[in-house]
Amino acid sequence: MTPKPKYDIALIGGGIMSATLAAMLHEFDPKLKIVIFERLGEVAKESSSAWNNAGTGHSAFCELNYTPEKEGKIDIKKAEYIAEQFEVSKQFWSYLINKGLIDNPKEFINSCSHMSFVFGEKDVEYLKKRHAALQKSALFQGMEYADDHKTLEKWVPLMMQKRMSSDKLAATKMDQGTDVDFGKLTSKLIDYLKDKESIDVFTYHEVKDVSPMKKGEWKLKVKNRKTLTKHNLKAKFVFIGAGGYALPLLDSSGIEESKGYGGFPVSGQWLVTTNPELVEKHNAKVYTQATVGAPPMSVPHLDLRIIDGKKALLFGPFAGFSTKFLKEGSYLDLPDSVNFKNIRSLFGAWWHNMPLTRYLIQQVTMNKSQRMSHLRDFVKDAKEEDWELKHAGQRVQIIKRDRFEGGRLEFGTEVVVNKEGNIASLLGASPGASTSAFAMIMVLEKCFGEKLKNEWHDKLLEMVPSYGKKLAEHPELINQIREYSKEKLELEY
Repeated sequence: MTPKPKYDIALIGGGIMSATLAAMLHEFDPKLKIVIFERLGEVAKESSSAWNNAGTGHSAFCELNYTPEKEGKIDIKKAEYIAEQFEVSKQFWSYLINKGLIDNPKEFINSCSHMSFVFGEKDVEYLKKRHAALQKSALFQGMEYADDHKTLEKWVPLMMQKRMSSDKLAATKMDQGTDVDFGKLTSKLIDYLKDKESIDVFTYHEVKDVSPMKKGEWKLKVKNRKTLTKHNLKAKFVFIGAGGYALPLLDSSGIEESKGYGGFPVSGQWLVTTNPELVEKHNAKVYTQATVGAPPMSVPHLDLRIIDGKKALLFGPFAGFSTKFLKEGSYLDLPDSVNFKNIRSLFGAWWHNMPLTRYLIQQVTMNKSQRMSHLRDFVKDAKEEDWELKHAGQRVQIIKRDRFEGGRLEFGTEVVVNKEGNIASLLGASPGASTSAFAMIMVLEKCFGEKLKNEWHDKLLEMVPSYGKKLAEHPELINQIREYSKEKLELEY
């Protein structure tokens, strides 16, 4: 099978974002001719792969960087915003299960307590204040706080081994947290989509260029990486969800909105154990404070993972550096991305982020024994023979033009859309996959606004009952949608 000469929708990248957008668009209009291109032999092998992310289901229950302390007060606005985004994802996945579009939710989502764990008097005081502030929001009702060793031993027995009674420790626990295998979820969605007559899915096909045509259409140059044959095709709308490769493709489009963007690649590594004795003593995802100079995606955490039905513990991530923009990319990705339009942004971001540079150098030069030393902050008696080092995914942090600094690093997830609304791209890393449904609704709002208001509105409310409402202001609705998601996704909190 070869690509058709023309499609309504072209989606670049076979990850969770493209799969989510394709599923939504097909539900809105089954007649839309949609094509998905993935450069690797299988979908979901880059950032969506279970081993390439923490699978945390980011809901701000445990991530301390979402609740900064400002002038003695805890700011919870970002935490509420992130929590609401993940609730959107759960509602959409519940819709998919309810309609029978995908099945067996336990293959991709499982209940897993989310915890914050801190060391030392200063951070204990911060966590206590954070807990009090979050309790004022309906989104975080049920979060528990403890600073006595007896309770902590029940919550995280593995982490409390060999602790001294004088150690100042504290933790919060939210039992409504989840572990998500985004790779499995993506595969389920793609398997459903590729059986549809109006949808084509091509693996081993790389989009090399996206350029504008007359009448608001786009020309895509596509290379079959197996046969080396090349194809040109047209599309009315293009979504670039190609991870780190989104940047060069966005640049090739020539849209005004792409100017000034650059990317800084950061890779990651995990210490992993499948030792049953250790795994059974830790049934949570536990985050702590970030190291000074570390990017948010490098916040230390000890996670329970459930991948292909098997449990494992992951600790990290340890940052690394590669000039690749994808794990299966080219070492020329970073130098090839530098051009006249973004060089000022890149230099400005580097100049104003020297602590990050020093942090990366320190991380890259660590050996396994040094990494084990960091793990022992969490697991005092961790033994090297129980843990192996695994490479995680490759992320590209956004660098945006800044009038004062030349360029600045952005650590969130961002949707870039041209003024005509016929091309969109997703850039950034954390919270990434967890916000897939919310991010794709943003794309729909910006690119299909009129249809969303009129023709597709009722269907969207069926998919996401909370759409259009700020959940933090509707406690009863929060309880309703969480009970709905709990039932459909077979969660056990």
